[in-house]
Amino acid sequence: MLSFEDLMTRLQDCVIAQDQAPENVSQTLGLFIDKLSESSRSSVKRCKERCLEEAVQLLRQIPQAQLHVLEESHLLLLVRLLISVQLQMVNISTACRKVDQMLQHLAKVDHPMVFREIHNCLHSIVQTDQILSFEDQQRACMFLEDSALGREVWRESYRSLLIKLSEFFPVALQQESLRDGPLCYIAVKVCLQIFQLLSNEVAPLVWDKEHGGPPVQTILQALMNIILGQSCNRDTRLLAGTAVAMLINTAQESTAGEAAAWSLLQVSHLEPWLLTIGALQVQCNPTGKDGVDRLAVSRGLLTCCRPHILLSSHVDAKETCLLLNGLFPLVSTLCEEKLGCHYFAFEVLTLWLKKVKECLADMWKKTGARLLPDNSSLQQELIHIIWTNAESPVEGVSDFVRSAFCLLLDIYEMDCEQLSDTKKTLYFTLLQRIIKLPWEAKAKYHRLCALLPYLGSDMVLDHYAEIPNHLLKCLSTNHLTPCGSELYRCLIQQQRRELCDGSQNSASRTELELANQWARRWRPVLHEALTSDATLLQNNSSIHLLPCTFQVFPSAVDPLLASLDPVRPGHLHAWACIMSSYRAVTGGSPWALQGSLTLETLQLALGSANDKVRLAALNLLCCSPKTKDTPTAEEMSIMRTFIPQNLNCESSPFRQHFQASVKRFLVRIRDSCLAHIRGQKGKKKGDATHSERARDMLDQGIGFVEWLGQLPYSYLAPGHSYQRKKTALLLLSAVLETCTDTWSPDKKKGQPPANMGCLTNCARQRGQWDFICRTKQLVLISCLEDSTNEIRELSAGLLLRFFPPRFPDDIAAVLLARTKQLLCSPRVQEAQMGALMTKVLLHKSQDQPEDCRLSTNITVSSGSNQKGSCMVRFLVKELEEHYLTAKADMMLAARTKPIHGVLSALQRCLLEAPSSVCDILDHSLTTEVLGLLEKISLLLLGVLYGDQDACATEKDAPPSFCDMGNAISSLIAQASGGGQGDGEECVLLSEEHSLVLTCCWVSLKEIGIFLGSLVERILTESKPSKCLLTKEDLMKASKVFKSILLKCRHWGAVEGCCVGFTKFCASLLSSNDPDLKDIPAQILKQGLQVVQSPRSTSVTRRAAGLPMLILCVVSAGEASKAKQLLAHSMQTLLETAKTPLPENWDQTLDLPQVCAVHTLQALVRGSGLGVAVLQFAPAVAILSLTLLSSPCWVMRNAALQLYSSLCSRMLGQRPSSEEAGPTQHGMSPLAFFFHYSALQPFLLGELKGAAQDLQGPPNEAKLHLQPSLYPVLTLLAQLQPGVQDSTEALSDFLPPLLQLSASPIYSVRVMASKALVALTPPSEYMNILIKLAAQLPSPEEHCCHNRLHGQLLQIKAILERALSTDSARSPDLCKVVSRVDASLWLVTETQRCPLVRAAYIAVADSLRRFCCETYLSKLRDTLIHDLQTSQRELQVCDTHAAKVLGPESNRGHCIYMVGLSSFHQQAIHFLCADLKWACQIWYNFSAVSPDLRLSLVTWVVDGRGLQQTSLKDVIQRVLQSNLREALLSQSVEYRRTYLAALVAVMAGGDSTLLPHLAQSAPLEEPILPECLDLFLGDLEDRRGGPEFLSQALYAASLLLSQCSDSSSKISVFQRWCNVLECQRSPDAPELLRMACAEALCVAGVPLMSLTEHSTLPAIKIRLINTGLYLLQDQSQQVRTKAACFTSMLHHVRRGESQRSVYLMQVNQALPRLLDLMVDECWDTPGTLEVLLCNLPQSDLRSVLREASETGCSSLYEQDEANVFAEPSVMSAHVLPYLLQMAEKYSESSALAQSLTAWAEESAAQVLDSLAFCKELQPDETLTPAWLALLMDPLLHSTLCGLFTRAAFLLRLLKTCDNVQHLCDPSSLHMCLQEVCSLLSQNGVHFPSAVTAAVAGELPL
Repeated sequence: MLSFEDLMTRLQDCVIAQDQAPENVSQTLGLFIDKLSESSRSSVKRCKERCLEEAVQLLRQIPQAQLHVLEESHLLLLVRLLISVQLQMVNISTACRKVDQMLQHLAKVDHPMVFREIHNCLHSIVQTDQILSFEDQQRACMFLEDSALGREVWRESYRSLLIKLSEFFPVALQQESLRDGPLCYIAVKVCLQIFQLLSNEVAPLVWDKEHGGPPVQTILQALMNIILGQSCNRDTRLLAGTAVAMLINTAQESTAGEAAAWSLLQVSHLEPWLLTIGALQVQCNPTGKDGVDRLAVSRGLLTCCRPHILLSSHVDAKETCLLLNGLFPLVSTLCEEKLGCHYFAFEVLTLWLKKVKECLADMWKKTGARLLPDNSSLQQELIHIIWTNAESPVEGVSDFVRSAFCLLLDIYEMDCEQLSDTKKTLYFTLLQRIIKLPWEAKAKYHRLCALLPYLGSDMVLDHYAEIPNHLLKCLSTNHLTPCGSELYRCLIQQQRRELCDGSQNSASRTELELANQWARRWRPVLHEALTSDATLLQNNSSIHLLPCTFQVFPSAVDPLLASLDPVRPGHLHAWACIMSSYRAVTGGSPWALQGSLTLETLQLALGSANDKVRLAALNLLCCSPKTKDTPTAEEMSIMRTFIPQNLNCESSPFRQHFQASVKRFLVRIRDSCLAHIRGQKGKKKGDATHSERARDMLDQGIGFVEWLGQLPYSYLAPGHSYQRKKTALLLLSAVLETCTDTWSPDKKKGQPPANMGCLTNCARQRGQWDFICRTKQLVLISCLEDSTNEIRELSAGLLLRFFPPRFPDDIAAVLLARTKQLLCSPRVQEAQMGALMTKVLLHKSQDQPEDCRLSTNITVSSGSNQKGSCMVRFLVKELEEHYLTAKADMMLAARTKPIHGVLSALQRCLLEAPSSVCDILDHSLTTEVLGLLEKISLLLLGVLYGDQDACATEKDAPPSFCDMGNAISSLIAQASGGGQGDGEECVLLSEEHSLVLTCCWVSLKEIGIFLGSLVERILTESKPSKCLLTKEDLMKASKVFKSILLKCRHWGAVEGCCVGFTKFCASLLSSNDPDLKDIPAQILKQGLQVVQSPRSTSVTRRAAGLPMLILCVVSAGEASKAKQLLAHSMQTLLETAKTPLPENWDQTLDLPQVCAVHTLQALVRGSGLGVAVLQFAPAVAILSLTLLSSPCWVMRNAALQLYSSLCSRMLGQRPSSEEAGPTQHGMSPLAFFFHYSALQPFLLGELKGAAQDLQGPPNEAKLHLQPSLYPVLTLLAQLQPGVQDSTEALSDFLPPLLQLSASPIYSVRVMASKALVALTPPSEYMNILIKLAAQLPSPEEHCCHNRLHGQLLQIKAILERALSTDSARSPDLCKVVSRVDASLWLVTETQRCPLVRAAYIAVADSLRRFCCETYLSKLRDTLIHDLQTSQRELQVCDTHAAKVLGPESNRGHCIYMVGLSSFHQQAIHFLCADLKWACQIWYNFSAVSPDLRLSLVTWVVDGRGLQQTSLKDVIQRVLQSNLREALLSQSVEYRRTYLAALVAVMAGGDSTLLPHLAQSAPLEEPILPECLDLFLGDLEDRRGGPEFLSQALYAASLLLSQCSDSSSKISVFQRWCNVLECQRSPDAPELLRMACAEALCVAGVPLMSLTEHSTLPAIKIRLINTGLYLLQDQSQQVRTKAACFTSMLHHVRRGESQRSVYLMQVNQALPRLLDLMVDECWDTPGTLEVLLCNLPQSDLRSVLREASETGCSSLYEQDEANVFAEPSVMSAHVLPYLLQMAEKYSESSALAQSLTAWAEESAAQVLDSLAFCKELQPDETLTPAWLALLMDPLLHSTLCGLFTRAAFLLRLLKTCDNVQHLCDPSSLHMCLQEVCSLLSQNGVHFPSAVTAAVAGELPL
């Protein structure tokens, strides 16, 4: 058969020469053939399908009659072409079906011809002597499954295909690579399709002895062998089970099929058995016990067999049923067994329940009884399976369990209705059982959802009153949010059903009445969630609860809004979320809900400082359920204001949501504009008013898109912040994706409409929407050298997707030169820039690189990618040059040709090219690349070794870091011509050392990544007959990987290499060639041998790259379903790790056992293995716990790391919640030991052993260390508590845990109490509490302090858990309270152990609300007495210590002091919880000991005591009165904590509440100035660290307003302003900059309100300038706090009565602050200077000079102190205010003098810079010098500063007569416009404020 290209060429010639066909037919056929050609060429699946769909439509346009006109030869060519296309796309089912549609259309013209051609194609498959190849079977599959015509042919040739399959299977099953690979899988698939699609033809061969034959018998035998384990591929075995079941389903007689099904169920037999299916009999020999055979059979029977077979009885037992008695025992056993196929086992259970539900009516007829009577064994067994597997860690199992539970309830309901059972006790039993589950259990909510329809919402909510509270907890925890929100949705849906169906008046209920019914139960819940301070709860409730609420109750918006007050904290966000969700869900207009108040509230939300509030408000603007909903003019105006103010947000999620919302807004504009255009075409001429309105809306929409398309280019120049550039690019991407007709084949949604061209043409007719002009292209090119990878990639993506396919010649030439320069840069970042530019050039350049064009020996085949191949050859040549340079002079190469840049470029050009890699490479070039990579890796490793010969050996131990350092130092010394100096050793790496090291490790990393990805692409895209890589090539590549992983210590190189090596191994394991598949196994074998072999030298800790090598191979095996690699590795490593250590082990050498443990850790942590490694978890856990007792410290260290990693893997990720989160994970003890049952006896044994060691005489001091004890307790403590243990399977754990309370190790006692909580079922809480409380001793009894302390800890832990779930007072709890009351002596001086006393107080605190007042009074009196006498006791203790230890001793030696501090803290926390006693303690503050004072102020810092106003006032007075003493204290910790407490109390935790200072009680007059002087002295002299100084500045600011002496106040303010101006610097610590912002809020706001002193305006300007600095700070927190200062000023100026201040966004605060300064201080000296000092420099000559002097002087660039500051943006902010100042020239003589002086000083420099700027502009073509300037971050900011000054000067010239002699205004204006225009043409865009000022359009 001719090739596709030949057929295409001949057919095109025929169409051109076709005379008989009409012209339109020839034209359509031409287009049709073009579409087929385009589909064939495209490598993207969606593109192929799209082209074929268009081809189908084109072919259907040609009537059959006209197709008959075509010559037979032409029609034959067309049929063959389509068959060729179909064979090309054999892997794309949808594409094949589209081609089949075309063939069927042609078959209507000439069916015999089409049938004959397909028959000939299939004949070539079955009529050969060779066994079926993979391609043959793929084609057979396709013609069976996706081709109706193919099935017709197969119906005639099916016997030949069966014969070929029968010949294939015996051969395939003899070879491991064939039976375990894809070839065997697809053969089984062909069998399944034959049995399913050709069942009528196959049936006689199976069931009729006369027609039966060896082929089907052989196939059946092979399928059974595969099922029973001859193939290791699980998917193949499962498919074989389905195929055999499908074969049974072909039975024409029911009895024969039933007998065959029962015969197949013998699969569970362990002995050989005989399978009989009709006339076929095969011998079955079980080979494995992995359960896959039973799984495959049961899955197949349930999937394929008809109901009569599933309900059939066994021939020997008529009362049996295949479904119940045959399949269910098989399925339930599979679910109970701990096998690796749990997912499929529960899939089968779900299938079984579905079949039972389908066949239930027939089963009732068959049995005459209920299927699931209450307490029946079947019901109990099903519930047990479902209950115990709901928390399975295996992905997907919990979903199947959930489905199974729903099916079980359905079946039970049908069962009850059948026999009129109205009690339905199972539902209530299950509800009570569900209620007892802890709220943390995910399964709780799924089961409630399933049970809800059967009980009703009222019943569930009445019995389970805690549902609302538990729902809020779920929404505060990420992993519980989906199930919690689903329960809420089910509840309200059920509630609506009941409201609508449950009463006679339901039909007359309005939506508002229904919503009010909803609000009775749920409005408080949603209100609490939406206004919560918890971010997770707030977000999740708005995302999950609101949409479903409005879907079910649309009118719920009214009661929700009625409960909100936008001024209150949290309510504004809730308002925006409610409104946007309502609009998005219902489509209702939000503007009609609250009238004009809606827009006012929206403006508040859009300007909020909170990102979430702004996003929610933006979503309200942008969302609409209809994309044609036209945005109003007001909405567009709001968007024009909002978008520029939010370009530099620091939050990445904000940027993503921002882009998505703007994109939705653009889609609305686009679709509404298209609708208007269609409407204009369809409207009649008379409707002028409608046409005018439509034209206005069209103009508004097009104008908005034009504005938004221009906006990003003003902010993409170097010098803008990363945040602004990233947002600008995202917005630009949104515009281009939405408003151009560029089709993206990789996207399923979001493609432009088909008629997009109409709108584009309409916009361009208006002179707009020129999105891809040259100047914009230059801006994006300048972004290719951005310092961040994200900006570079985004810019490159936009250039490649949306801009013209070719660069202009001048741009391409300059960019190529720049690329070559960057590829040779030693800086990794610059080399990456060069690599990206190379890729862009490859796509965009018309010509080949000059070096490549000059090479006359380059030949490229006609079918390959010539441009790509030429570029790759050029890069290979460059790489070879780099290698030769490095070989000759490594130092020179590290500086000028560092290899890694060219490697990155090669990778991008080969692997990111649109064409196939096989079109670019040939075998010789591939071999050359491999050889170069091998030589380079050996060279670089040799550099790190210091010896090329040593590196080339098989030695697997990498050099140590010291050896590498010495080797590089020797290389540097050798290059410099001298030996190593004897000078002082420097701890920092020299520049030369960094250059060499970076060159080596980055290049090695790039080699690993590139090589793996290259091999993967080649093996994936190559045909087996034309593969570019031989086995020898691949062996060479594997050696490169092994060398890097085993001989390089640098983790960056190892990690990068692992990425490539995993791809390398996975591609080999997926190959059909057995020789290639064996390579990873051999590498693994060698790696394991290295692990097992003893070392001659020390290897790096954690065994360097060796574990990673093994992990890569095993991970690749899992991905490729070669699971035996993991099992073999784990077994080998476990055996190695268990090997006893040698008697005389050397700790300087790595032991094989230790290396094995580190390798196990790598496998456990490897994400590529997923849950596959969990099957070995018990063995690994037991090993690691056992090895903790090893005498070798290295082994103990490794074992502990392994154990930690394993626990994280077994328990899964800890659920994140809004608070710090529970320490427990989501898995209960029952679930944990169900899945890891082998661990239960071992862990129990460890606990019992440790508890037994504690048993002995009470007076015997005994410390027996058991290293595994604490890790075991830690694991148990992390399990989820509160799960009822009905089987009491875990009750054996409780006695040893209770005994461990006596452990002499404190941490063991603590962890034992936590483990006890986790393992105690809720029903036992009170029993254990009573038991523990009863053991509390009396004063006369002798007791062990350790045991007593441990028992109190256990009482405390269980009390907290018990009371958190049930806070009611019960008789059992009263017993516990009584016993604790009777043990009050434990807190008195009689009990000498402070830790015991502290633990007792903690228990009493938990029981406080249940204790009587008499007991509490006694306890308080005792604690007060102890605290008051503590100072005396300390003195006595110190005296005793001095006598015993000598006068130099201190009280830290006193044994009595151990735990005393904890006791004091606990006592203070207990006492201060009561207002009266708290006040008493604070009144005695100065009299207590320093330690107690520290405890008290720490208590305040922890946030206690600030809720009660009266106590807060007491604390504030006490702290202020003792402030001087505290500041003079010698204890740094006490001073710092004291100031933190003072600040917390005085600031009240919220500096946005006004007036918070008026509530402060003033300090006494002599004390306040002295304290302020101490504060300011410390700040001025910088005494103390940043933390102390920041607290001092904050505290000083709080006290500043309490100064009453006006004269001294001004001097203090001056000093305070000096401190602020010093600490606002970007170089100052962030803590101090934050303190500056806080200081402005607490003292700056009152100061700005003062008017009584003449120097205050100057101070105000200084404060405003400080605010401007801080609003541009690098820290978001500092900027936000500075915006708070502005918000408070705005609040005070407006005289608003609310105490709560509206906090505005930073970008709104900055112009507001400038407004304030210019409005109130415009004539104050210094205002002009403040404005001008915020402008960047404007001297272009100095910028050019610095740019010419700048070179690559160091490996790393020094970042600016403030990378967030944007001088050019600040210029745009300041410019309007400068122009306002110019307009006020005549209103103030002082201002006029300042303006004149500035003009005279600056005019000459401004004019000179403008002239120089004009000279700099390139001519018509781009120059390298101008491109370099475009990349310079100083250029844009300098130009903005220059144009701002020039516009200011221009305005001065027009308004001031005194300065007009400096320059002619008109000539300056013309010069400004000319230069601005030139700059715009050459890729420099300015903010709109600057361009408007230049054009004279800026409004004042």
